[in-house]
Formats: sequence, structure tokens, C-alpha cells
Amino acid sequence: MDAYDEGSRARQLPDGPDGSLPEGPASAGPTPDSTPSTDQESTDQESTDQESVPPQPASQAPTAQAPDALAPAPDAQASTADPPVPVPTPTFTGIASLPLRSQVVAALALAVVAVVACVHLGMVFLHVAPSNTVTKQHGRAIDDWIYPEFEQNWKLFAPNPLQQNIDVQVRAQVRGKDGGITETGWYDLSALDGAAIDGNLLPSHTQQNELRRAWDFYIGTHDNENRPVGLRGDLSQRYLRRIVLLRLDRQGAGDKGAVVESVQIRSRTTNVPPPKWSEEKVSDTPVLRELPWWTVPEEDVTDARTVASAG
Repeated sequence: MDAYDEGSRARQLPDGPDGSLPEGPASAGPTPDSTPSTDQESTDQESTDQESVPPQPASQAPTAQAPDALAPAPDAQASTADPPVPVPTPTFTGIASLPLRSQVVAALALAVVAVVACVHLGMVFLHVAPSNTVTKQHGRAIDDWIYPEFEQNWKLFAPNPLQQNIDVQVRAQVRGKDGGITETGWYDLSALDGAAIDGNLLPSHTQQNELRRAWDFYIGTHDNENRPVGLRGDLSQRYLRRIVLLRLDRQGAGDKGAVVESVQIRSRTTNVPPPKWSEEKVSDTPVLRELPWWTVPEEDVTDARTVASAG
């Protein structure tokens, strides 16, 4: 048997008598005579194997890499990963920011305001709309809602706007503490309102429109003989009477502690002079319209004093 097995190319060492390695100097390594031949055969065999394998390009030559070299380092993985996106905290504004009980109260208040606004717009629309089935059946309810605070007046857009100055004046018969009846002079209520408005940057709606609208309300519901026309005639009379009673109480009509028994109202209408360049001619003579004396009910006097004391 040869020293090398060509099939396995494994180097065989000489066995001892009992199958173990021999002891002594020979066990330290191969003999000088056998070493050259063995190395020469190995070298020849390796050269033969290298010649039988075709050379590969450098680009295709396999490169041996350690398993750990293929995996990125932990720091590299952390650097390439996307940073965590912070979750925004939801913020609420308006009603949503209130507590639950306050949200319910605010929602109910908004609902009530919306309903009232819709009802008011519907009433105004029916008031200015032409006569129809709804206004014929519910005209009284519509008028009670509109008059006198929300009455619509379109005189500003009329072809011939109002060109007159109208002063509303009143006088009264008062009963003093001694039981005697005294008649006061005429109080120019329109002039008093004008004096309060003059020079006032923020005049009140009452000073500007209350008396004027009450007089227009009365004129529109009475004929030239001061007879009521329609169902609102009595309402307009009571409304105007209560306003003048309140004004008389402010002015202190009669002595202290005097009671107003009856009142009389009149209007003094004067035409506005036309401009100098106009050829229009108008009369400058005032026109008076006096209403009959009205007896003042006790409830009107009490209401006037209550309002005056509250103001």
C-alpha cells in the first residue's frame, strides 16, 4: 500500500505493532528520507488541481465574509430608522372646551335663540307680505307680535318722502291734595325729545322713535274724526295715552302728589321750507289737530308711576 491514498488524499502515518503510533524519535516527525518525496507529491498534486480549475475574473471571484460582517451594526440600524412621530394632543375651542353641563346649557340657549329668530323673521315676513290665508286667520297674533316695537315703515323709500315737522303736545287736568282740578299748559313732548338728542353722540331709541312711532300708530288706525278704524284702534289709543302719562310724570305735572285725571293730545304740523333753488311753494302756517280729552284709568296712572320709579 502506498504512503498516500489517492482517493481521499489523506496522509497515512505508519502504525505500530499494536496499531498505535510508534514511540521514540520516529514519533517526532517524518524521516528525512520520506519528507521530500511526500512534499513533492503534494506540490505536484496541488499544481495539477490548480491547472484543472479555470481562472475566474476578479469581479466574479467569491469573497469570503464573516457572517457578522453582512449584518449592519446596531448603531447603523438606529441611525437609519425613522424617528418617532409625536402624537399631537387634541385641543378644543368654543363650546367643546366647556364642561359637559355648560355645553348642554349653551346648546339649549343657542337653540332657543335660533327658534326665536326664526319666529321673528316669519312674523315680519307675514306682516309685510300681501294678504293671504295665513294673515287672514292669524292676523291678530301677527299684529300683537309686530306692534308697536317692530312695526315696518317704508316712508324713507316713498317717491315723496315726509316733508313735515310734527310736534306732539299734551296737557292734563290734575287733582291736587285738596281735591281741586287744575289744568296744565301744553307740554311740547317732541321738543323735549329733540333737546335730549341734540348734542348727544349716543341718543336712545326711546328719545328718537317712541313718541313719533306712537303718534304714527294712532294716525294710521283712526280717521280724521278720531274714530278707530279696525281692531287696533283701541290698542293705539291706550299705547299713546300711557306714553304721555309717563312723560307728564317725569315733568312733574301739577303739584307734588297730584293725580292726573284726564289728558288731551294734539299735533302741530309745519311744512319743511323747500330749498332756495326750488320753485315749489308751501304754506308755513302750522296745522293743529286736537284729540278729545281722555279719562285716565287708575291702572294707567299706577303703571306710569311704576315705570317712572324704575327708571
